[in-house]
Amino acid sequence: MKQILQQMWDTAASLNKRNILSLMSKNVNARILDLGCDNGDWTISLANKLGTRHIAGIEIVDDAIRESLDKGIDCQKSDLCDDFPFKENSFDVVHANQVIEHVSNIDHFIKEIYRVLKPNGYVIISTENGSSWCNIFATIMGWQMFSLTNISSKSSGIGNPFALHRHRKGPIPTWTHKTIFNYNGLKELFGVFKFNNISIKGAGYFPLPSCFGQVDVRHSHFITLKGYKTI
Repeated sequence: MKQILQQMWDTAASLNKRNILSLMSKNVNARILDLGCDNGDWTISLANKLGTRHIAGIEIVDDAIRESLDKGIDCQKSDLCDDFPFKENSFDVVHANQVIEHVSNIDHFIKEIYRVLKPNGYVIISTENGSSWCNIFATIMGWQMFSLTNISSKSSGIGNPFALHRHRKGPIPTWTHKTIFNYNGLKELFGVFKFNNISIKGAGYFPLPSCFGQVDVRHSHFITLKGYKTI
């Protein structure tokens, strides 16, 4: 069962990445900032879609930072709850995939995104959806929703018998999930911070094929938001 669930999750995550790329417009002069850029592999894919070589990232893991630097990314070590180590109005695109759910100070996180974006620049944020059918089912059963089993550094998969990483050693504290959004919550929150022209795409629709999430976005497993900084 867990192998099937893992395959479904992988397929949905792959479609979600395609959604992210589809929201990016080619711009060879664009400056992009990837929040939580890990080893830089996905960051390079984003830059290739834009056609740009102006690539920056923020990461907290030393080994990942070194790998990103080796790939030509201006990767800075920082906690995403702190001020970003870049000047205001520096970037045309800010991106974060599966990151916002790990951030403990979300207000500051979004405020910093707005600060470093240029006017008419845009943000792309992707995260898991608390209203996905698998999360709804888990909640009805009295289980921890799938997207909120990763809450302790002591053990993973807490509270859900079908969690993918159940009973494994927990993640480092900065990788635990703090906040899980729903469609309306994510959209309204970015509106509060003055982002405009907001659109959302979906991917994943467990147990049905992932493509159904592109039709019924509100119940897809992954939701990806794009919003513009307009003055």
